Amino acid sequence: MGARVAVVGGGISGLAAAWELSRAAQDLTISVLEGAERVGGKLRLAEVAGHLVDVGPESVLARRPEALTLICELGLATEVIHPAPVGASIVSRGRRWPMPRGTLMGVPSDPDSVRGLLTDAEVGRLIAETLTPPIHHDVPLGAFIEQRLGAAVTDRIVEPLLAGVYAGHSRSLSLEMAVPALHRAARDGIPVLEAARAAAAAASDARGPDTPVFASLRSGVGSLPLALTRRLRERGVEVRTGTTVRELRAVDGGWVLVSGPTIDEVEELFDAVVLATPAAPTARLLRTVAPRAAQALASIEYASVAIVTIAIDSSRGELAALADSSGFLVPPAESLTIKAATFTSTKWPALHEHFPETTFVRASIGRHREEATLQRPDEELAAAALADLATVLGQPLPDPVAVHVQRWGGGLPQYAVGHRLVVDRARAGLVPGLGLGGAAYDGVGIPACVGSGRAAARRVLAHLPD
Repeated sequence: MGARVAVVGGGISGLAAAWELSRAAQDLTISVLEGAERVGGKLRLAEVAGHLVDVGPESVLARRPEALTLICELGLATEVIHPAPVGASIVSRGRRWPMPRGTLMGVPSDPDSVRGLLTDAEVGRLIAETLTPPIHHDVPLGAFIEQRLGAAVTDRIVEPLLAGVYAGHSRSLSLEMAVPALHRAARDGIPVLEAARAAAAAASDARGPDTPVFASLRSGVGSLPLALTRRLRERGVEVRTGTTVRELRAVDGGWVLVSGPTIDEVEELFDAVVLATPAAPTARLLRTVAPRAAQALASIEYASVAIVTIAIDSSRGELAALADSSGFLVPPAESLTIKAATFTSTKWPALHEHFPETTFVRASIGRHREEATLQRPDEELAAAALADLATVLGQPLPDPVAVHVQRWGGGLPQYAVGHRLVVDRARAGLVPGLGLGGAAYDGVGIPACVGSGRAAARRVLAHLPD
């Protein structure tokens, strides 16, 4: 009998790790242990107005290969869809402005593209970039951009974009981790406008002018973990839900995982373990076997968010404001509860074709350390989302036929200044036979999580005998 490997956590990172293990040359017995009653983590489908739609992430970044590579390996390439070629917008000073194209996380490659969104004086400050001496350490992203290009660029463009990715605040997030290209510019003393132009040109050359930036699946991104689980089980991988791992112990020859209630504990022996759980539970499991790694991971904070999905009867007439845009982002400076809205049926034509009788809109609420916003009943969050949509669109939406509120408590890790050092300390503190994968380490997007899970699997495979 071959080696036994456990993957703790059945989100997309853990399932990707199990997939990588299942493709290895070694003879392995693989078990995925997930505490919830379903797999997928933040990738989830829910029924809204009788239809299954994404209530977590709704797309993957197509310019990163990891997610699409996995989708192709699963035989789902024909199910890949792309958004409509419609633009998004940013709310500024009470109205919507077109999302500037060719930005590097908000830094425009063409300053004129942000006129209106920014005042002429603010654009002038942007053009007259203040060069700073080379920076050889990590710094807050928002503060760096403010120093170089002015506060308006940070507050009006960078903040809403970062809130959409991390649900965080730019003046607390790591420049090195959030935008590595800007960190290189800071280190080399290069103007960030020059870095933005170079990044825009490189992206255009790599993708081609008509290549979509994002992708999804015809049945929703939330269907990816379900398809992956089916394929894993076909390969003989055990995927066990409702199994919370409460303890990890080192023993001669491997690792003991303890799961189940305290009055009925189950102990299982494994030769290697991949931990694909959020930072806090991972730190608790590592407390005795890898205390340095546990201490580093315990310092990572998370933000909570909520996704409000609104279903409207399409026969009641479409709003023109929903027909020509994929949605909008909201800076914290605006007096609104929501931080973003997606006109889902417009953004994804395949969804509209599949459910022509229903128009879907979704709104996102919640930023780091603003949990009070979410401490309201679902009905109040839904009402706030509808009110904000009416404010931005200039008219109320038709009465919805269904509203769904999905809360993601502690859903997004915050890459604070110095995060790379935290991750390096955590990994350096591991012992052979253990691997770490997930959103807390190398990126919060789905492709990054897939890559992180697979890398963790390769780490433990290197420890196992051929």
